[in-house]
Amino acid sequence: MGLVTLVTLFLGALPMAQSDAATSMGHRIVIQVDTGDAPTMNLALNNAANVDAYYKAKGEEVQIEIVAFGPGLNMLRADKSPVKKRIASFGENFDNIRFSACDNTLKKMTKKEGKVPPLVPQARHVPAGVVRISELQEQGWSYIRP
Repeated sequence: MGLVTLVTLFLGALPMAQSDAATSMGHRIVIQVDTGDAPTMNLALNNAANVDAYYKAKGEEVQIEIVAFGPGLNMLRADKSPVKKRIASFGENFDNIRFSACDNTLKKMTKKEGKVPPLVPQARHVPAGVVRISELQEQGWSYIRP
């Protein structure tokens, strides 16, 4: 077998190998929320619930992380979130969906408002929302922006 044939066979096998690796680790989806409008927040939650239902119906595992930053951080604010009740329901019904709040945005809101904005209990802090999304993508997570 010649070198060109070997390289061709190797390169042809790469997409399948990568796909098999992703499936064996389960599916991993990161959803970005960077706008403060309720329809986008609801769409992100709908996307997460639909993805969860799809893979569970197939008997496959999925992890989902919704990362909120900029105006999108209002999604996770206990005092302003238009989807606070839905997030509470997600916290009770999904152990594979988590919510990440950007600390950079939180610091800016704190400075502007003179106090730390309260977050919903389901939110966990990440240093920077954009960096969190980037790191997850580098680890093979699929990116969704509703």
